[in-house]
Amino acid sequence: MPYNKPLPQATPETQPFWDSLKRHQMQLQRCQDCREFYFYPRPFCPRCYSANVAWEDVSGRATLETYVINHRAAPRFEEDAPYVIAVVTLAEGPRMMTNLVGVDPDPGKLPPDLALEVVYDDVTDEVTLPKFRPA
Repeated sequence: MPYNKPLPQATPETQPFWDSLKRHQMQLQRCQDCREFYFYPRPFCPRCYSANVAWEDVSGRATLETYVINHRAAPRFEEDAPYVIAVVTLAEGPRMMTNLVGVDPDPGKLPPDLALEVVYDDVTDEVTLPKFRPA
């Protein structure tokens, strides 16, 4: 069955991130001067403004910060509802928005600081999305 939902469009700045997910290994940029990881991809460190940045592997571990259970799905996501849209903090520090999978969309099962791990969802031959499940 073909994937008929919106897909992210890689840019030159984000292509290494999407390439790493396709290999089922998440990489983020890390400043080589202040040593901080950051997300979303950009050509300079948002903390110290250095352009001395590199792509490095990260663990794929995260902690749940906040979420919403979406019962009124956007077009083409109707069959997924209800689903969990979450903000997670990666073990390396950056936060990212994602979907939670492998857990019921029930507030009683989504405690604050829930330990999570990345799941690589190969939605097409070209695109892999990072989602998270309870660790």
